[in-house]
Amino acid sequence: MKFLARALPFASFFPAVAAFAQTSPGNFNGVTVFFTNIVTFINFTLVPLIFAIAFLLFIWGVATYFIFSRDSETAKEKGRDYMIWGIAGFVIMVSVWGIVNLLSSGLGLNQQDIQGIPNVNLTNN
Repeated sequence: MKFLARALPFASFFPAVAAFAQTSPGNFNGVTVFFTNIVTFINFTLVPLIFAIAFLLFIWGVATYFIFSRDSETAKEKGRDYMIWGIAGFVIMVSVWGIVNLLSSGLGLNQQDIQGIPNVNLTNN
């Protein structure tokens, strides 16, 4: 079982390596597409999901602190903790989102080749 736990991270990269082996030398299109798909998944699926969870946690903390606690100090403390964790989630996710976008723009992964779109001539000839 320990062998499987150690081998699984390496085995997860095998499909990418196999796809890279199918390209001609000097053609990194397969690797670029792989990393572009990872960046797209993080930017458009994972980050908004975590933002939604952090927002719901913050709203639950506000409701617990102001509405549900009434005179209970332990409930107010619990609500305050939820609000702090919600804000911490916002800060962490904004940081992760910025780092991913910085890396993707630095590596040129956000440049897309758009072909086949008709051009509109805006000059009068």
